[in-house]
Amino acid sequence: MNVFAVSDLHLPGGKDKPMDIFGGNWTGHLDKIRRDWGGRVRAEDVVLIAGDISWAMTLDEALPDLAALRGLPGRKVFIRGNHDYWWSGITALRRSAPDESYIFLQNDCVRLDGLVICGSRGWTCPGSADFGESDEKIYRREAERFRLAFASVQKVRQPGDKLLCMIHYPPFNVKREDSLFTQLFEENEVDGVVYGHLHQAAGAYPFVCERGKTKYYLTSCDLLGFRLAKIEC
Repeated sequence: MNVFAVSDLHLPGGKDKPMDIFGGNWTGHLDKIRRDWGGRVRAEDVVLIAGDISWAMTLDEALPDLAALRGLPGRKVFIRGNHDYWWSGITALRRSAPDESYIFLQNDCVRLDGLVICGSRGWTCPGSADFGESDEKIYRREAERFRLAFASVQKVRQPGDKLLCMIHYPPFNVKREDSLFTQLFEENEVDGVVYGHLHQAAGAYPFVCERGKTKYYLTSCDLLGFRLAKIEC
């Protein structure tokens, strides 16, 4: 079983939302992703999709975007991003999944063939340029949501299992300083972390880095040339 990841698909959600206004490289971006995905992923593999899936405002509007990934190989594991306003009740979302290959996480986890995957949205971290006084409360609340996710991990994790964590926001600032998120990842012996959110302004954030025993992967699709990242852990 191989693990791949991609984030920030920004599908249209039934709206006239051309992504090429953010750069010509976005033209036909879903077709580029689908070609790479279809050529590399097998049915038994896992693809992690770390948020900002659709511009839709409601679940009904988002369903065609989710269906656009139907038929692509592999088991698809999703978390919510900051633009996924359509993602509200997790029960309704899971009931609306196009097929059994779609797995939606919200402060919980799933175990697949000796791999445990957990996730939550996260938030901007202290020391980031956009972190203000109003962000502190949300940042701490998101850390509590990860504590819930790791509590669910403890119920299913077996000896020898690898643990991957999905978070939409970068789990540290550009200096890669410690945060509540990285502390939780270390405490819970996370093998790999997948995140996105960043685009042209990614700056000094590396595509892959290590902190302690944990590997971190930046997977925003435009930064990766609309190809999936291969996750090694």
